[in-house]
Amino acid sequence: MTSALLKYPRLHAPTLHKLPNGLTIVAEQMPIEAVNLNLWINVGSAVESDAINGMAHFLEHMIFKGTERLASGEFERRIEERGAVTNAATSQDYTHYYITAAPKDFAELAPLQIDVVTNPSIPDDAFERERLVVLEEIRRSEDNPQRRTFRRAMETAFAELPYRRPVLGPESVISQLQPQQMRDFHAALYQPQSMTAAVVGNLPVEELIEIVAAGFARDGETRSGETRGQETPPVRQEPAFTTIVRREFIDESLQQARLVMVWRVPGLSQLDETYGLDVVAGILGHGRTSRFVRDLREERALVSSISVSNMSHRLQGTFYISAKCAVENLEVVENAIAQHIRTLQTELATDKEIDRVRKRVANRFIFGNETPSDRAGLYGYYQSLLGDLEPAFNYPEYIQAQQANDLLLAANQYLDPDAYGVVVLKPY
Repeated sequence: MTSALLKYPRLHAPTLHKLPNGLTIVAEQMPIEAVNLNLWINVGSAVESDAINGMAHFLEHMIFKGTERLASGEFERRIEERGAVTNAATSQDYTHYYITAAPKDFAELAPLQIDVVTNPSIPDDAFERERLVVLEEIRRSEDNPQRRTFRRAMETAFAELPYRRPVLGPESVISQLQPQQMRDFHAALYQPQSMTAAVVGNLPVEELIEIVAAGFARDGETRSGETRGQETPPVRQEPAFTTIVRREFIDESLQQARLVMVWRVPGLSQLDETYGLDVVAGILGHGRTSRFVRDLREERALVSSISVSNMSHRLQGTFYISAKCAVENLEVVENAIAQHIRTLQTELATDKEIDRVRKRVANRFIFGNETPSDRAGLYGYYQSLLGDLEPAFNYPEYIQAQQANDLLLAANQYLDPDAYGVVVLKPY
């Protein structure tokens, strides 16, 4: 086992440590009286087949239902007794679990977190009870206009890639899943070589690494048996839209119409191609002085809100524009958005606009790295999804390097104003 200091500017000096079982540990001492352990697993809804869509999220719920060592509820009780906090989240590309504890309690609590993630019992009775909880979460999601809109937009954005499916899965699938399917899913995919443990806080780096390594060594004593492989379908990026693909819905629960426009763009597998689009998104829709907000909301009052995101999934990204407006304004808003993109393709963005985005990114990067939880989340995300920490540290520098001509090229290459997916939801 070897450790190597990764030398990066200013904020960061983590140590990268690899265990013989394949687990990657990223550790850093930080002079704040807390320690955060983030366990990242390369398992999200994107690895599922349609037949088990929602399994990764359902498993996240079952992780906390006990192990051979810990009865159901024991983990939460011991966490709460020490004033620590724990939670989890599932996305398309990953699941992660975290705990934040006082430094003096970390050596006791971290192994409990590792145990529940790596050795869940998944008992039949708890599975059936939690199935009802997950089904209710799906129903609540369906009752949320923003989530309904996003789901329909992703179904439009991708015809084949698994990002078209909801992370929660549909009721029809969740209602049919069986406990043994989940045990097999966990055994196949929750393996150390698919995990990253990011640990940051006010203990020496060597101690942080030793506590996590010992927790996984203890875990290895209870895990036995041959794991079965989990087949995943071959993955190809989807081509750009060649025309406008339009889907319209009536949603009587809405007060205003929703308009979403999407383009297929590079994702984390083409990371260098994402930075220019990040800046374009900032120029168009981040802040009151952005082009969309200034023109469509402040000056012409055509929308009540508008936002832009360049979403960089692992396999392929989505450039996502969302607006709320009156039904009678839908056509003019869509046309105005397309015209703004045409302008980006023919006229260089101003130095003032680019500098505003650069400063915003730099400040948010600094402000978003002030706690052990912030740092551990950053390290876990990049190491898990990319196997490389360097882009995490230098994101502001990559944005700083984007020039007006780079943005013009990115807009021309990836944002066709005459070919995109569009979803419209009308209240009547």
